[in-house]
Amino acid sequence: MKMPAEQIERIKGLGYTEAETHFLYIVAVHSGYFTLCQFCTFTRAARGKRSFLFVRKLLQSQHASMRDYPGVGPVFHLFSRTVYGQMEKDNLRNRRRHSFEFIRKRLLLLDFILANQILAYFETEQDKVRFFCDTMGMSKDCLPAKIYEGCPGSPPTVRYFVDKFPLFLAPPRAGASPVVTFSYIDSGFETQSGFLTHLAAYQRIFRQLPTFRFLYIAAKDAYFQMAEQGFRSLVKRPLESDTSVEILRYFHIRKKWENHEYIVPVTADFEFLTDARQRFHGHRLDSLYHAWRCGELSEQELRVEFLALWPERTIFFGTCLVRGHGRPHDLRGKQGEQSVKDANHHPVHRSVHPSGERKLLGA
Repeated sequence: MKMPAEQIERIKGLGYTEAETHFLYIVAVHSGYFTLCQFCTFTRAARGKRSFLFVRKLLQSQHASMRDYPGVGPVFHLFSRTVYGQMEKDNLRNRRRHSFEFIRKRLLLLDFILANQILAYFETEQDKVRFFCDTMGMSKDCLPAKIYEGCPGSPPTVRYFVDKFPLFLAPPRAGASPVVTFSYIDSGFETQSGFLTHLAAYQRIFRQLPTFRFLYIAAKDAYFQMAEQGFRSLVKRPLESDTSVEILRYFHIRKKWENHEYIVPVTADFEFLTDARQRFHGHRLDSLYHAWRCGELSEQELRVEFLALWPERTIFFGTCLVRGHGRPHDLRGKQGEQSVKDANHHPVHRSVHPSGERKLLGA
């Protein structure tokens, strides 16, 4: 995890120690919310004077607020524009107030980040857009997006990767080269439909990648099997199938459409044509289409060309069980499609604090 030295020094200038500064940077970028247990896990210290002084600085400086949640205990929200401004990230939506369900996801996300600090994450929306558009050469149309309506008279705003789930490069198995790793956070109160909706939003970007991994991160393993089945059905099987079959279908429907052969509209064909035009475009593919249409290339010759343009995909799926706050997790797993789990977990954080902390937190 990279932390810009200049920005770290600015946060320290607000009166925080080295460890506190690094923790605040991680919280600001990835979650916006944290618990004392997570802070103690990060600093490898028991709750006591150190955590008491840290919390006092945050609250007295009005850099964070605190609220007690049943079953979770005190949760701190780092909201101050002063802190985010030192990192040149004062427009991050983590500063805003959110629902308890959102907070629960952010705490689980932070658990994962704290346990896997060795990974190089794409921290912001801009980082992710630059990687896929500039480095990978994708169109913004392929990225998962959400449109926010502006004030009356102002244009709507398009935001990308609004879920802010961890996204990073990592080997899918020992000895392999790093691949793009997407993820989904299940706080333990999710529905299968929510996960499938998330996968559908990422379908276009999945289709552009020859290989990638997807990591399902959850607070309990009850839905791991269901999640893997859904991923196989919606993503893995369709994308690992022979792409040439879909492109040939696209060529045939496109030819019929251009020849005005559709007397009665065929909804399925038109929907496929619309989607295929976005997926299969470019000068090279158009050249192959016109050569095939004119009889210069056979379908067998086309399949050979398609294989060069779209090599076979390899898609990995993994799971990660996160319980307690910040237990290390093994991301190596088994070869191939790994299941990433942790059998030994700290007990879930409860609202129990030394007397000094109880007084400070109003307990």
